[in-house]
Amino acid sequence: MSDFLSAAPTRRTLLNVIGIAAGSSALYMAMSELGLARESDYSGPIKLGPAPKGASVLVLGAGLAGLVAALELSRAGYKVTVLEYNDRVGGRNWTIRGGDSYTELGGATQTCRFDPGLYLNPGPWRIPYHHRALLDYCTQLGVVLEPFVQVNYNAFLHAKDSFGGKPQRFRQVIADFNGHVAELLAKATSQKRLDEAVTTEDAEILLQALKGWGALDSEYRYRTSEAASDRRGYAKDPGGGLDSLAIPSEPVGLSDLLKSRLWQTLAGGVVNRYEFQSALFQPVGGMDMISKAFFRKVEKLVRLDSKVTRIQQDASGVTVTFQDTKRGGPPQTARADWCLCTIPLSVLSQIELNVGPAMQAAIDAVPYEASLKIGLQMKRRFWEEDEAIFGGISYTDLPIQQIGYPQHGVAGGGKGVLLGAYTFGPYAFEFTSLSPAERIAKALEYGSRLHPQYKDEFENGIAVGWHRVPWTLGCAGAWTEETRERHYQNLCAIDGRILLAGEHASYLPAWQEGAVLSSLDAIKRLHQRVVSA
Repeated sequence: MSDFLSAAPTRRTLLNVIGIAAGSSALYMAMSELGLARESDYSGPIKLGPAPKGASVLVLGAGLAGLVAALELSRAGYKVTVLEYNDRVGGRNWTIRGGDSYTELGGATQTCRFDPGLYLNPGPWRIPYHHRALLDYCTQLGVVLEPFVQVNYNAFLHAKDSFGGKPQRFRQVIADFNGHVAELLAKATSQKRLDEAVTTEDAEILLQALKGWGALDSEYRYRTSEAASDRRGYAKDPGGGLDSLAIPSEPVGLSDLLKSRLWQTLAGGVVNRYEFQSALFQPVGGMDMISKAFFRKVEKLVRLDSKVTRIQQDASGVTVTFQDTKRGGPPQTARADWCLCTIPLSVLSQIELNVGPAMQAAIDAVPYEASLKIGLQMKRRFWEEDEAIFGGISYTDLPIQQIGYPQHGVAGGGKGVLLGAYTFGPYAFEFTSLSPAERIAKALEYGSRLHPQYKDEFENGIAVGWHRVPWTLGCAGAWTEETRERHYQNLCAIDGRILLAGEHASYLPAWQEGAVLSSLDAIKRLHQRVVSA
């Protein structure tokens, strides 16, 4: 902070401080005012125009990228065949319900025992408002959406070594953090440390703004007050009748707050990043409502249980060899003029494929992230009944990292499925070194530090480690700035009669919007190539 105040800040420096102090939501508003932020450029459904008579395309993979391609290419008049490894469409657009079975690498098989109406989305579980392409397809296909609560001010932030291990309410942490930062900035402003960058008139306005933003008192201090309690909550809430007077709560001291490092959740943008800002949505009934809606449109084009083992192109077309994983038998082939491959690069890199060295190097250059989700069915929705947490996410520095509260059936009573862990990297590897039952036991052990009710209320669970899912071997492509600079253009380019699409071929990795936009871009370029040829 002292470095910032020692000289007139540039716009970039100012934005950095706003982002650290107030979170990404405040940062984005400031960027918008300065004209530095833009929304999606998706402007409506793609219009390819008529395909040349008899033109054909093989689509490999029936995740969202493949389904979008199948729908739009067939609408344009192409003869389309889709080969899909699984016995369902959707790829990572996946919802697990009671009765579903899943076998991971290593042979461990889990059968979900959730009650009817309960589910877990082990892959994507939310749709930001600015993911316009995906939302447009939901509208076109009649997929009903409902709100997804990302930030719940009554959920928990938890640091195992701070505050005696007691979880803190999000509203308390953000109110105290904003209050203390506002006080520091107010002191700097009143001491005329910003004279070089802020006029006297602006400084007066800034002081008033900081007073309101941080709930400061008349002396620009953040301390116990009605205004502060109106942000962080009261020691005793206001009521009606006798004994209804509210009792203000006491803010946590700045030193204790900084040492807890709970501010990392705020400053790091985990809860306020552009992708997580309201409004967010989810399909009613599970994320796979989207892929099921696509499937109803293209079902006749899709061949399920088809494991691709070889992709070969020549001057006139592409031949794909595949194995029927359900019926067995000898290898089979499918041929078309062109091929759009949406197979994850982690798998595609192991398939025989004759493309040029530039595309092959790009395919080989992108590793995939390790991640894990654990769903826990509870006898009752104690997070609602006991703690008034309705939707949203609690964050912890324990290995489970996140606890997600179900967005459907809110305040309806009965059972519910918690997202008992959502973790990445080393923690994900650590969990999957255990058996599925041991992973669930660990999630219960860690989660009970935030919710002591866990062990009494738990009924059953399921754990999905994406790096052990055979058909994707990771949750998403893990680009770096260096690999993007070297390989991204080559990955997306048309190589002979083959081109690629998927979230890995986008600047929105791990998001369904990235898969959709990548597919739309790929089929547009493919259609232009076909017509010009």
